[in-house]
Amino acid sequence: MARVLKLGKRKPLKCMIMKTVKLLLSVALISILFTSCTREVIVEEYYDSRPQPTISVNQLLNSYELWYVDINRTLGYGTTPFLQKAFTISFRNGVIYANNNLVGIGATGNGYGIDVGVYDAYNMILDVEHDIDGFETFDVFQIDGNTIELYNPNNDTSYFLDGYQRSNFDYDFVFYDNIHYFLQEYEAWEKIYTSNYGAINEFDNENYLQFLAGGNDSEFRSSQDPSGTNANSVYWDYTGLYGVGNVSNNAYLKTLTLDYDYFDNEFFELSVINDGKIELYHPSSGTAYEFVGRGYIQYLKQDNDSKDKTNAAKDGKLRKFKKEKVDNPRESTRG
Repeated sequence: MARVLKLGKRKPLKCMIMKTVKLLLSVALISILFTSCTREVIVEEYYDSRPQPTISVNQLLNSYELWYVDINRTLGYGTTPFLQKAFTISFRNGVIYANNNLVGIGATGNGYGIDVGVYDAYNMILDVEHDIDGFETFDVFQIDGNTIELYNPNNDTSYFLDGYQRSNFDYDFVFYDNIHYFLQEYEAWEKIYTSNYGAINEFDNENYLQFLAGGNDSEFRSSQDPSGTNANSVYWDYTGLYGVGNVSNNAYLKTLTLDYDYFDNEFFELSVINDGKIELYHPSSGTAYEFVGRGYIQYLKQDNDSKDKTNAAKDGKLRKFKKEKVDNPRESTRG
């Protein structure tokens, strides 16, 4: 007898679609429940908000001929001597130049100043071997288009330098803005002229003035020794403190106050005739005096081995200082 194959009834297409939809909804629901039970982990990367240089440190240092040391912006309580005494510094072929004196600024070294040491720059680090002050190392940060920060990790102090080309640098402004220090660049100031007008007063007897560097940076001495006395042989009769002030709307005129220890103050209007001669006008008597500088003091005298220094920097002889002072390249230690 032949076997009869029984076929079941075919399920309608609509039922199959509904079953598929339910399956998909179930899978979606499970996925949502599973996701809601997991914790979302967000990893934040450190972002340095300081502008990042797009050029090498050597290119950065050489992008300007002069770097003005804005000493009033210094952060920290340490001291880096060669930066403290410099008005400008320059980086040229491994040799560092500085304008440490106001006398002759703009003319000395064609505006660069004098040779004060050698440098090496790498990985945003600057190493300097100063002729007198020795080795110093800095982290270099570019603050903006013409400002850099030199951070000294050894004393936790930052210096800020503004870049200029010699052609647009205002040497006169720097000179008059720092008259206080200009007065200290001579061993003594000798009076060479007293006007024939004006009332007789006690200052007529003063023939020498001296403004002392160091200490509180505001001490002066005066002497009544006769004119023509050697600056090193002057006997100083009086001492006191001095202060230099500005005059409104006149950048080229200053005030000078001599505060004698045991006498009244003397007040003058101070004019610079040239970088070796000044005029003091005494308003209370109407008398004018002229003084000339004797015994020029150059901070770090220039030597004649610039060529040798350039070769030393190029030959990598400064590397030995890095090996002794900086064992490994480092990131900034600033907080």
